[in-house]
Amino acid sequence: MSAPEDRKHRVVTAFQRRLANPLIRRLPFQTLLETTGRTSGLPRRTPVGGRKVGDSFWLVSEFGHKSQYVRNIQADPRVRVRIAGRWHHGTAHLLPDDDPVARLRSLPRLNSTAVRALGTDLLTVRVDLTD
Repeated sequence: MSAPEDRKHRVVTAFQRRLANPLIRRLPFQTLLETTGRTSGLPRRTPVGGRKVGDSFWLVSEFGHKSQYVRNIQADPRVRVRIAGRWHHGTAHLLPDDDPVARLRSLPRLNSTAVRALGTDLLTVRVDLTD
């Protein structure tokens, strides 16, 4: 990651972690991805934008393998996703061979625009839902 990308990552992550995410997580119908902290073992909830297609939920990580939730998925792919206020269990898969820019075109427009604008290393994530 170049110096400007690294700086962008730090600024965006600090804003999301300290201000945006704590507020957005409280919205009752905000989609949340719950992973298990790879060090703490505690549940970690991250607001995400994506779309349920059949028995899968698709999203694109704006910072790829540097995202904390992606690192948690690498350690334990068992996740939960809250969609429209209802929790679903699933198994997350990182898809580095998928075209994340093309994938964003099929996901909700507002979130996709933000991910493209703020992201530096896009990565597609698919969650196969089990319930």
